Amino acid sequence: MGHFSGLVWSYVLDGQGGAQQVSWEEWSERKTSPGILWIHLDRTGADAQAWLREKSGLEVIVTEALLAEESRPRYFVTGEGLLVNLRGVNLNPGADPEDMVSLRLWIEPTRIITVRHRPLMAARGIQDRLEQRGGPKTSGDFLAMVADQLIARMGPVINELEDAADELEDQMVEQASSGLRGSLGALRREAIALRRYIAPQREVMSRLQQEPLSWIGPEHKLRLRETTDHLLRYLEDLDAARERIAVMQEELTNRLAEQLNRTMYIIALVTVIFLPLSLLTGLLGINVAGIPGAENHWAFITVCSVLVILAFGQVVIFRRLKWV
Repeated sequence: MGHFSGLVWSYVLDGQGGAQQVSWEEWSERKTSPGILWIHLDRTGADAQAWLREKSGLEVIVTEALLAEESRPRYFVTGEGLLVNLRGVNLNPGADPEDMVSLRLWIEPTRIITVRHRPLMAARGIQDRLEQRGGPKTSGDFLAMVADQLIARMGPVINELEDAADELEDQMVEQASSGLRGSLGALRREAIALRRYIAPQREVMSRLQQEPLSWIGPEHKLRLRETTDHLLRYLEDLDAARERIAVMQEELTNRLAEQLNRTMYIIALVTVIFLPLSLLTGLLGINVAGIPGAENHWAFITVCSVLVILAFGQVVIFRRLKWV
């Protein structure tokens, strides 16, 4: 599609769920057919940045928000236009899901501009629907659909996290070991990171339902409400998983401490038992004259027998004292 750096794709929505792909020459010179123009850009492209700043007709605050290096979920309304920053889980190969991917949207009644840095499956999903003539028909449809695509893709990631927590819990029930500490810590960090990035999106989704924009109809607000409910459920699942992992960490710490205490207790008992025996053998082993039985052939057996009887007596005493 020409040499416009930063253009991922561009379509003109036909209002029937389908779309026609157009080149940047067509939409930049406004030669497209009637319909809603959707331009999907990569913000790192030099041509995309220049077009947004110089030829898009957008306000400076909107342009800078679309091209910002870092952004939190937010929205901004000016006239009939809506700026929305949303986040989705990173489902790109080799990426960590908690490394959230940002999608910036500028939506007007007849034009939609989306900006990303890394590929986002939600945008690809809408493109696939358009090619199958099951995509958005209006700007309001597009907003509701992209929000649903972003939130829906969080479900499998959170379910995998919960499954991993279940597996670790089973392992801990079977045998608590220090090796589980690292796995529990990594899983808890993942849950915390996901929640930290997803939670701010809840407020944006809730407030979008209250905006009196003409192109956001009651049916769109209803769909946004359903998407928000799903987001709230995912947040509750993350909170529950995080609490479960914290409880498992505490339980694991207690079990390991108990194992350590038991080991130290056994070592202490062995030490107490052998301390008097060591004293006696030490006395008999000193290199001075006058050691009893030094010339007696039965002395060694006698001493060993006394030591065994002494050790047995100590064990009996410890058992009566309930130390063993």
